[in-house]
Amino acid sequence: MAVPPGVTGADGAASAPSSAPASPAAAATTGALDETVESRGIEPVPDHERRGRVRELFPTWVAANISVLLLTMGAGLVVFNGLNFWQVLLAAAIAGGISFGLVGLLSVSGKWGGAPGAMLSRATFGVRGNYFPGMILWVARFGWETINAVTGAYAVLTVLRLLFGVRSSTPLIAVTLLLFVGVTFVVSGMGRKVLNLCNTWSTYLFGLFTVLVLGYLVTTMDWGAVFSRPAGGTAMFIAGIGTIAAGGISWIPTGPDFARYLPHSAEGRKIFGTTLSGALLVLVPMVLMGGVMSVKDPALAKTDDPVSFLGEALPMWLAVPYLVIALIGMVLINSLSMYSAGFTAQTMGVKLPRAWAVSINAVISLVGGLLLMLVAKSFYGSFISFLSLLAVSFSAWVGVYGIDMLRRRNRTVRYDPAGLLDTSRSSRYWYVGGYCWQAMTAWGVALLMGLGFTKCDWFTGPLVSTWIGENGLGWAATALLAAVLYAALPVPREGAAPAPVPAPRTEEAVTGTRRD
Repeated sequence: MAVPPGVTGADGAASAPSSAPASPAAAATTGALDETVESRGIEPVPDHERRGRVRELFPTWVAANISVLLLTMGAGLVVFNGLNFWQVLLAAAIAGGISFGLVGLLSVSGKWGGAPGAMLSRATFGVRGNYFPGMILWVARFGWETINAVTGAYAVLTVLRLLFGVRSSTPLIAVTLLLFVGVTFVVSGMGRKVLNLCNTWSTYLFGLFTVLVLGYLVTTMDWGAVFSRPAGGTAMFIAGIGTIAAGGISWIPTGPDFARYLPHSAEGRKIFGTTLSGALLVLVPMVLMGGVMSVKDPALAKTDDPVSFLGEALPMWLAVPYLVIALIGMVLINSLSMYSAGFTAQTMGVKLPRAWAVSINAVISLVGGLLLMLVAKSFYGSFISFLSLLAVSFSAWVGVYGIDMLRRRNRTVRYDPAGLLDTSRSSRYWYVGGYCWQAMTAWGVALLMGLGFTKCDWFTGPLVSTWIGENGLGWAATALLAAVLYAALPVPREGAAPAPVPAPRTEEAVTGTRRD
């Protein structure tokens, strides 16, 4: 059979058409699948595909905070920081406002450039320079996904014990962790539309059962003991804000990933407000619930299995459905994280489609999860140590990236799609040898300084005895120092934008006539 001109196969070779056209049902199924499974990777989203809605960000950031770890962190504010009810409430509100306020602000760049945050970061640090902060952000994603996977596995084990009396064992831990990571991998691989659908339903379900848990606590707690606790010191209050804020700060570089399908007409104020309100709706009540529950049983703050604690603290009729919904939320948190990790992997040079690039993070979180569940002595200690180092590494990036965004806000073309994809010397973002030395200098100095203020189980910096270190403000000092340094250095000069390709000269263009 002759091959019609212009018909080629996937490898570029000519191919024959099918002997029979696909049925309408098959075509519809294929089209629906293509729309459901997101195939786009780090390449910027063209304007004609920008059909997202700002309201879709609300369930995204609600789902990003459905985690029982917030209960543990709230309990830690009471047990370790010595805060009372009102201080815990205020610390959660301030921490969420700062961290997710920054998520909302920097998410606007996703609308500007139509690309993930890891990709837009090339315009800030240079094609080669972006590898350095990108690698740290990628490693941080590994850790965050490992923590979430462990929490999810604990939830599965707890539900099995409550319903069927199954006791935990090493083989069962391995199976549940593998199951959790596998489901996460599938959901994140499906992409944006599936995540939006799951996030929406999980928001409704988790909201309902959270109200039930709150109602149970209101009727069973000794509120006299809760409100009689003395206030904690100022230093411990400020440090508590940093502990809670660290979790939100970890989402800042991924904010643009979920805004890149928004049209240019989407208002930045709405992006900010929707992101912030979605996060605070869950974060503040969860942290406060943890603080209240720890007054009755301080073990919540230091348990190696925080999910099992909830199974004991709540009646079975409430504990089982609540943990199942929380488990779904933890799957979605990890899916959101792995979704963004796929972009980071591609930006770092992994030659795999986005859906498969997340497999690297899946494998690492599986191995790390096994080590944390079977070897680590203190789950909470490991978690807080990780958050402390995470906040510093992300804060240095945030300071530089934020100033770069401010400089682009009045430009007609804020990000050049071709320049972002071009990794050769001709790239608009090649700067000097592929590095923006101003951004790299500010980021590197701020990162080292921030680590100096940090103290955790694994590391103690030389500046922890200063006022900033004692008050746990290393993350804030890091972001501020990075921003000030980058703003003070000479403004980087981008390369010239590629000249537009002239349209072919036709008779109609020259003479104004048409040839029919």
